[in-house]
Amino acid sequence: MIRTATAEDVPEIHAMIRELADYEKALHEVRATEQDLRTALFGEQPAVYAHVAEDDATGRVVGYALWFLTFSTWRGVHGIYMEDLYVRPEARGGGHGKALMAELARVCAARGYQRLEWAVLDWNEPSIRFYEALGARAQSEWPVYRLTDEPLAKLASP
Repeated sequence: MIRTATAEDVPEIHAMIRELADYEKALHEVRATEQDLRTALFGEQPAVYAHVAEDDATGRVVGYALWFLTFSTWRGVHGIYMEDLYVRPEARGGGHGKALMAELARVCAARGYQRLEWAVLDWNEPSIRFYEALGARAQSEWPVYRLTDEPLAKLASP
């Protein structure tokens, strides 16, 4: 079962964010707290959204997709950028990942959004195979750039 996340899901989502970061060999980079997530998802002006996958038998949250809106100046409409898609190892192969992706596709279709985009680590072959099986294609001609920490602060300084 896929449903929109609620504030009560924040502890499980936060735990899965940490699990995903550990899998991606970047747990040391996680700074987000449960309160940060609660504010981002359910504060006065939420700019981030989430869906969760529940195990049909137990009702336990076993996966999540966290996303936000983008905008294409070429198409003139919004799209979705999926920041995270994660299914706990013991629940993989049960269709939860595909169901989460399908729900985001339905959100796109219902709202007239024309893109569903995300990034995947180049070494994460299982995820790459999963996404390609859905019909997704890598956009290698558009590499992602990022400013964080000291370089971001330096650029922001007068």
